[in-house]
Amino acid sequence: MADLFDTTPPAGESAPEKTRPLADRIRPARLSDVIGQGGVLDADGPLGAMLSSGSLSSLILWGPPGVGKTTIARLLARETDLAFVQISAIFSGVPELRKVFDAARLRHQQGRGTLLFVDEIHRFNKAQQDGFLPHMEDGTITLVGATTENPSFELNAALLSRAQVIVLKRLDLIDLELLAQRAEKELARPLPLTGEARDRLLEMADGDGRAVLNLIEQIMAWKVTGKLDPEQLSRRLMRRAAKYDKSGEEHYNLISALHKSVRGSDPDAALYWLGRMLEGGEDPRYLARRITRMAVEDIGLADPAAQRHCLDAWALYERLGSPEGELALAQAVIYLALAPKSNAGYNAYKAARDLARRTGSQMPPAHILNAPTSLMKDQGYGAGYQYDHDAENAFSGQNYFPDGMKRPVLYLPVERGYERELKKRVEWFAGLRQKRRPEGKT
Repeated sequence: MADLFDTTPPAGESAPEKTRPLADRIRPARLSDVIGQGGVLDADGPLGAMLSSGSLSSLILWGPPGVGKTTIARLLARETDLAFVQISAIFSGVPELRKVFDAARLRHQQGRGTLLFVDEIHRFNKAQQDGFLPHMEDGTITLVGATTENPSFELNAALLSRAQVIVLKRLDLIDLELLAQRAEKELARPLPLTGEARDRLLEMADGDGRAVLNLIEQIMAWKVTGKLDPEQLSRRLMRRAAKYDKSGEEHYNLISALHKSVRGSDPDAALYWLGRMLEGGEDPRYLARRITRMAVEDIGLADPAAQRHCLDAWALYERLGSPEGELALAQAVIYLALAPKSNAGYNAYKAARDLARRTGSQMPPAHILNAPTSLMKDQGYGAGYQYDHDAENAFSGQNYFPDGMKRPVLYLPVERGYERELKKRVEWFAGLRQKRRPEGKT
């Protein structure tokens, strides 16, 4: 069988062209060729609408790595006949910015605009970000910033008010397959992979178009015959590390996904997000704490055993460590996802805190105050208190709120799990209280 990885340049291809990275060689020449971002580039998308109206405003392109931010900026400049200038916030300081602005001002005086593309714009400090504002306002530059971080956290409000944020999505497997086909066409040969291995390759890229092209370039450099299966591919390529920042937005996105999956009674989704966080290097103790909070907030008294189950899983992790102890956390997640849900206790607690803030420092009713001194007895402390254990059904029905306060209803148990029984008790005590209420009292 002929070698599928013959490195002889195809006819008509020059050596310099072949030495260019594959990602650069197949970079789209038109916006319509950009893969995976149709939602913003189509005629009814924000960028498509801008181009059709002939008016391009300053932009912030927000999205994960390898989704086309640089390519889109370059093509926007081409389609609007703006000079394209690219800088990186990592390597540029005030002197470099001053030179860029001076050149753009001269170009503007000569009748041509400048699209200034700033990669990793979130790495500029507040003063540097403010430095763009006057040049944006007088039309010297059209700013296109690129960031992988949430702009609302990382960019100044003044800058955001002058630029439209465009959200670029992570490439899905179909998008990555289209990129792979484009690469195969450029290289004039197919990838030497079985169908399953091809799927594995796309998964390894983790939604990053640049990553999949780099992986393809590596594969095409191998000297092999036939087609590699998934196991053979995995031995030769390392899976790309998942994007996860334990102190950044991804951390909060994933813990939110885990919490909401538990609340939504989906154990499979909850386990998936737990696995994502553990694979990303999250501290299992942080997860143990958050899982216990889920039991308190979303299960509550519908299943009082849920909290104990979480505390036991936490203690088991402390005794076993990783990776064995992580199984206990996984089982706690399953238990919570399948437990009956109630936030009645959580809501009652918040309502009580709110009521306490609004009612200030009102005194408890005198009959439930202790009277350790004769002066306090003379003031009526403790007078008329009824010892509930001596009352019928061990319930006196006395008022325990401040005198004059209308009795609120804070705890509203649900008809699920153990709270179904608690609801019966609440209603029974309310009925007794109504019967024993003194005439004219509310």
